[in-house]
Amino acid sequence: MAAASTGNNGSPPVALLVLMAAAMVAGWFVNAVRPPPPTPCGAEGGPPVTAARVRVRDGRFLAYAESGVRREAARFKVVYSHGFSGGRMDSPRASQALLEELGVYMVAFDRAGYGESDPDPRRSLRSAAMDIQDLADALQLGPKFHLICSSLGCHAAWASFKYIPHRLAGAAMMAPVINYRWPGLPRGLARQLYRRQPVGDQWSLRVAYYAPWLLHWWMNQTWLPTSTVISGSGSFPNALDEKNRLMALSTGLFQKKARMATQQGVQDSFYRDMAVMFGRWPEFEPAELEEPPFPVHLFQGDEDGVVPVQLQRHICRRLGWISYHELAGVGHFLSAVPGLGDRIVTTLLPAAA
Repeated sequence: MAAASTGNNGSPPVALLVLMAAAMVAGWFVNAVRPPPPTPCGAEGGPPVTAARVRVRDGRFLAYAESGVRREAARFKVVYSHGFSGGRMDSPRASQALLEELGVYMVAFDRAGYGESDPDPRRSLRSAAMDIQDLADALQLGPKFHLICSSLGCHAAWASFKYIPHRLAGAAMMAPVINYRWPGLPRGLARQLYRRQPVGDQWSLRVAYYAPWLLHWWMNQTWLPTSTVISGSGSFPNALDEKNRLMALSTGLFQKKARMATQQGVQDSFYRDMAVMFGRWPEFEPAELEEPPFPVHLFQGDEDGVVPVQLQRHICRRLGWISYHELAGVGHFLSAVPGLGDRIVTTLLPAAA
């Protein structure tokens, strides 16, 4: 008995020390990757509420901004879903004269977690469509309305085609962002185009797909490759896109928009957006959708540095029911193209032309 005790020297076994060290490392990692809680508008310590807001099905609030003619006098009612880092003040930039001439009421809203809309910890494709429907119902837009979505905000359009097709009279998508891992895309081409993206963007999309819970930690590590879209450091092949990028950075507009979009927390705005758009699509993918009972238009620039035009062409050819409008010499940010907002609105509302 004494010999056995001397052999241990009263110290813990090596295996126990290893387990203790592993537990400490695991505890540190769990705390490190856990994002901070959001700071909702109107809550203690949160930003003030300055926008008009409506309450949706689960008690959250959505902030919105109206343009065009008065809702009560409108012939056409249009909901606009903004892109990544955008907000309720965005729009296709159709002229006020055209909106008045056609009798168009347009409402844009901060998507969940953006701007002054409450975060949604259960955000999904379905919830994106339900938020649009709830907004329309709260504002009494009637049984049917039109939908315009931009860039990453177009996942809400695909979801609306799936879950609320009976509520839409027509839809227009402006340079809809693509998930490179959609099964319906040609695998070789998608892989080739994915590898042409900046390394930081490749890794950001990879993390969003395989480990979305890691996004907040990953994006805050200066020694890791992260999103050039979020930092504004990636250049664009289109001259107008690049000019606007440099101007937004030099004037501080880029940083101001990002602060407004993420004022309740970057996790519940940017990173949840990335997780929904670039993560797994277990509910459906665009190539599986049936033709909806309304016209759908898709506008895509052939010099888009964010969305490869080759993959957009493939999706539209495969579905067949999308009216595809390819724009020569145009980049990704379609609302910045002079006159294009008017073209999109008049194309979506042909009966008014």
